[in-house]
Amino acid sequence: MQKLLFPIVLAIVAVVGVVSYQLMNDDSPPELETSLLYSSPRTIEPFVLQGTEGNEVTNSDLEGQWTILFTGYTFCPDICPTTMAQLKQRWSQLTATTNTPVRVWMVSVDPQRDDIPRLRNYVEFFGEDFFGVTAEHKELFPFVRNLGLMYSIPDEDETNYLVNHSAALILINPDGHQQAVFRASHEPGMIPTVNPQLLINDFNRIVSYLE
Repeated sequence: MQKLLFPIVLAIVAVVGVVSYQLMNDDSPPELETSLLYSSPRTIEPFVLQGTEGNEVTNSDLEGQWTILFTGYTFCPDICPTTMAQLKQRWSQLTATTNTPVRVWMVSVDPQRDDIPRLRNYVEFFGEDFFGVTAEHKELFPFVRNLGLMYSIPDEDETNYLVNHSAALILINPDGHQQAVFRASHEPGMIPTVNPQLLINDFNRIVSYLE
């Protein structure tokens, strides 16, 4: 009997060892609640935009930091101020798991009304890590489309108009590549926004996984 038990025990020990090794060296992507993590980061096509600090903004300005980027405009009545306020309120939670700088870019898709001074005043209200960028539509639209976002202006000849734009947020890694997208929830009668707590949870998981 002992001769039979010995190889069985060895087999069990071997299996436990293999499982333990796999768990300790598990490199599988994290389970996310509201985000899509790209298996291979997506390259962002070269761009030149105008920043609220009065300078030209290019791909290199995305490097060395985690960037949460979304489209919006200062006259936006709901999605934009809600998104910015939620990020501001939870900033300490958002930046708790990384020593790499975290920045928020609001890409204004309403260049006719959002000149640089107006855009600067708007984003600076939310904190020093919030930046605004914009450009003419000929530069802006390809940049936004390359990120998988969209916007449209029904009638720009009027002075009081609404801009249709994506509610999702894009996560750009410190190499300046698109790493993930935080998807907005669309519930009847509710503003389509990304759940802020789920965003924080997912961001922390992504950062822990990649860093």
